[in-house]
Amino acid sequence: MLTSYAADGPGQGGWQPMLERARAADEAGIDRLFVSDHVVFGENLEAYSRPELGGAEGGRQPTGPDGHWLEPLTVLSVIAGITARVRLGTGILLAALRRPVVLAKTAATLDVLSGGRLDLGVGVGWQREEYEAAGLDFESRGHLLDHTLEVCQTLWRQAPARFESEELRFEAIHQLPHPIHDGGVPIWVSGTVNKRVLERIVRFGSGWIPWGAAARDLESSIPRVREALVAAGRDVDGFQVAGRLPVVKDTDGGIDLARTMERVPGQVEIGVTDFRLSIPLPDDRRAATERLAEVVDAFRAAVGP
Repeated sequence: MLTSYAADGPGQGGWQPMLERARAADEAGIDRLFVSDHVVFGENLEAYSRPELGGAEGGRQPTGPDGHWLEPLTVLSVIAGITARVRLGTGILLAALRRPVVLAKTAATLDVLSGGRLDLGVGVGWQREEYEAAGLDFESRGHLLDHTLEVCQTLWRQAPARFESEELRFEAIHQLPHPIHDGGVPIWVSGTVNKRVLERIVRFGSGWIPWGAAARDLESSIPRVREALVAAGRDVDGFQVAGRLPVVKDTDGGIDLARTMERVPGQVEIGVTDFRLSIPLPDDRRAATERLAEVVDAFRAAVGP
């Protein structure tokens, strides 16, 4: 599958160009469009480059603390109403910052109204200030995420629903409608390959969004994820793995599609199923659609029959 980022940050014309690009992606045959998440920002942005906090070594937060970041599920709700076929994803949603029962309802509603097109990519994030502003313990972020996902899947799968943990207990609770697909909204777990992330993937994941060192070495990290799934009795057929598709530029600064797509077959062979591509697009919807259609055609040719 070929996936595109939605634009973040208003330029000339406000947010409308972002919506026009979403329409273009839908019309051109892009498989999935996804948006990312920050609820608030502190000013300690260098934490993004610290893997022990959930960041990426050598990475850099793409905006300052005054960057424009829309709430992703709201954005996808708008996009769902102006598109027909493209899947809608978060990459990633800081799910633990939302009350689980409300997130379950919001995601199920969006899934139903979009015709079952939602994919929920989740992760713990890297920024302490977001958890503190929500009144949550940053050091407990992994547990908070697992708890949130457990509550969501319980509400998506049971009617009436019953749940019990140290933090929360309910029974005879009805939350309908359920998401369209059996098992609920597909969850993509983001993270590097460590014990906690592997447990989260096995327990909740329909897919994996590699991060950090694991994303840089998919040839060795994908087999480790598959081994964990098999050991837990999970069927690996249909399990999805995201990979980035770096853009190769030509001598004029444009995109060299042939060279960009050269790495696709090898990535497919090692287990990548979802290629994420970020390219500049014109604001004009027709021109953006034509450009994306060229990318889609090149990608389909690279994947083969």
